Amino acid sequence: MASIIQGITNTFVAKSLAGDIDFDTDTFKMALYSDDATLDSSTSAYTTTNEVVGTGYVAGGNTLTGATVTQDDDADVVYITFDSPTTWTGTFSARGALIYNSSSSNYSVCVLDFGAVKTIAAQTLTVTLPENTTTTALIRFE
Repeated sequence: MASIIQGITNTFVAKSLAGDIDFDTDTFKMALYSDDATLDSSTSAYTTTNEVVGTGYVAGGNTLTGATVTQDDDADVVYITFDSPTTWTGTFSARGALIYNSSSSNYSVCVLDFGAVKTIAAQTLTVTLPENTTTTALIRFE
């Protein structure tokens, strides 16, 4: 059964600890996926399997900008943020997304679950990332 489970991926944790990811120079993308996709912490890389197909969506998704790593010693948290929002205008349906590092073998970073299928018809889908704080940033190491 297909399922999308939100969270950072094991590959991202391993690549981060190995020093294989450079948030200053690498390119990160967000790809959209249908309700038939299976994405979770074991998703290792970007895949076209069950990626959204439709007018206004290009395989591989959109490039994310503004990757920033923040270390907050008072809160004992390191968090990673991207500029938000990311938008697509067209006609398609999406249940979730995968953020991945397109500069480094398309390694996965994290999975997003939209909670339900989002269907747009000649409209704009906007994915707004959480506020960039020690308690709400999308990717946090505590």
